[in-house]
Amino acid sequence: MKYVIVIPDGCADEAQKTLGGKTPLQAAQKPNMDRIAQTGLVGRTDNVPPGLTPASDVATLSLFGYDPLVVYTGRAPLETAAMGLSLGAGDWAIRCNLVHVENEEMRDFTAGHITPEDGKALIAAIQEKLGGAVNFQGLKGTLEFHAGVSYRNILIFRGADAPFSKDTKAQPPHDIPDQLIKGYLPKGPGSDLLCDLMHKSRAVLREHPVNQARRKAKTRDATQIWLWGQGKAPALTPFADLHGKKGAIISAVDLVRGVGILLGWTRIDVPGTTGYLDTDYAAKGRYAIEALKTHDLVCVHVEAPDEASHEGKTDEKVRALERIDEHVVGPLLQALPSHGDWRILVSPDHRTPLRTRAHAYGMVPFAVCGSGISPKGQASYDEIVAEKSSAVFAKGHELMKWFLG
Repeated sequence: MKYVIVIPDGCADEAQKTLGGKTPLQAAQKPNMDRIAQTGLVGRTDNVPPGLTPASDVATLSLFGYDPLVVYTGRAPLETAAMGLSLGAGDWAIRCNLVHVENEEMRDFTAGHITPEDGKALIAAIQEKLGGAVNFQGLKGTLEFHAGVSYRNILIFRGADAPFSKDTKAQPPHDIPDQLIKGYLPKGPGSDLLCDLMHKSRAVLREHPVNQARRKAKTRDATQIWLWGQGKAPALTPFADLHGKKGAIISAVDLVRGVGILLGWTRIDVPGTTGYLDTDYAAKGRYAIEALKTHDLVCVHVEAPDEASHEGKTDEKVRALERIDEHVVGPLLQALPSHGDWRILVSPDHRTPLRTRAHAYGMVPFAVCGSGISPKGQASYDEIVAEKSSAVFAKGHELMKWFLG
């Protein structure tokens, strides 16, 4: 049996006036996703348990069949794995965004979708000025700033003297668009250190040549770092040990790659993929088809719908869904039958409403078809059809076991 999972990140949404009262999923021309609904079934699943932040880290673990209430330790450690960075028993990883704060408001959590080259230069400057031996309130340890992709970077606190705990709270910057940052600064154990580093980063970045050039080009600069998503190394049972399946992950986002790597899946990097609206959808489809030849399960993650929601771009969200349908879902549906028995699952990880431009709790719709799945007479894949379905997984991590049969 061959299995495919397609994740249109954050696609679940609400009815939009600009779409005639339809959700983006309803408005999009997506014949292939609708074909899955018509030949299989549509249901809904809740991937974010109460008490955990609705985000791709928690939701992706759940979607892949792992109870986040048991295994989740934080977002940053998952991304650290994708970057090839190891964590010791006492080490903590912390997500380090380059952001643009204006008038003390979170104006852009991507710093103008800063290029990887610009981001790398700025993180190098942060490491030079703020990295190394910890110099704060007598703490012992070292700080390592590591450049990731674009605005997404990592800070590692190495040493048993780390001041953080499960009670440390830090807000994702993408959930506070255009909000005053004062009310969303880190709180709890270790928050003084995080706030101090964030404040000091302003002086480091202010007159850096990269930022000077970005301002001259009328492009948003990176005014500071934003620290959040802290956690220690998780212990995850390999997917093959749980389910006997060899998996592969295709994503342009370190977080999702990291989860796949920690599950023991093969990481497949696709040229031309960006983790943004301009990603190469067709390339993801081609590489997924090729990966099916050597893997039991292939997961294709596309960040574009989520990015469109964060930017409040309704038309772009619809367009992203249509491209996923045409260039990823369609080719995979055509290729799968040549492998014998097969199943395909399409599901977002979490909700990202255009109204709030932030991640949200709640059920998300999924669609499954393939060998052993009987049609339920559902016409399309969308939130409204899912709401009427009897196929419900209140604990999202239980969907995977059912999907694998």
